[in-house]
Amino acid sequence: MAVTPPLGLELPSSDVDVLCHAPDPAEFAAVVWEAFSHEAEFLMWQWIAESRPVIAAFRAYDWRFEIFGHASLAHYQNGWRHFAVERRLLALAAPGFRTAIMQMRVNGMKTEPAFAAILELKGDPYRALLELEQLWDEQLARLLATNGFAHHN
Repeated sequence: MAVTPPLGLELPSSDVDVLCHAPDPAEFAAVVWEAFSHEAEFLMWQWIAESRPVIAAFRAYDWRFEIFGHASLAHYQNGWRHFAVERRLLALAAPGFRTAIMQMRVNGMKTEPAFAAILELKGDPYRALLELEQLWDEQLARLLATNGFAHHN
C-alpha cells in the first residue's frame, strides 16, 4: 500500500492506494469485480495504452480505496516509488517540511504536487519526484537545505 497516514500527511479526503502485481489485466479485473463491485461508489477502468494499470475505486470502512493492478511488481510501480521518495524526504527534513506539505494539502493540492512545489521542482511533479529516487540521502538533504528545510540535530 502507498498511503499518506504512515507519512503523517493524511486528510479526511485521503484515500488508500493498494498496489497489485497483475500480469493478466482481464483476470485481475474479474477478480476485483467479484470481490468489490458491491461496495459503495464502485468504479473500474483502464486507459487504452500499453502498460496502463487496471484501476478500481470504491468506498468502504469510511475510506476511499483505489486498487491498481499493473503488470510490474508493486515496488516498481510509480505509486510505491513516490511513497518511498516522500518517506525519505520527510525523514531527512526539518519538522517544518511536513507542516509546509500539509498546508499545501489542506489548500487542495495532491501529495506529489505539494512536494514538488515546496522543493521548487520543475516540470511534471510526478516525474520530478521520481527523478529524486536516484539521489543519495546526502543529495536529498542538500535539496531540502536549499529550500530552507535542513534538519538540524
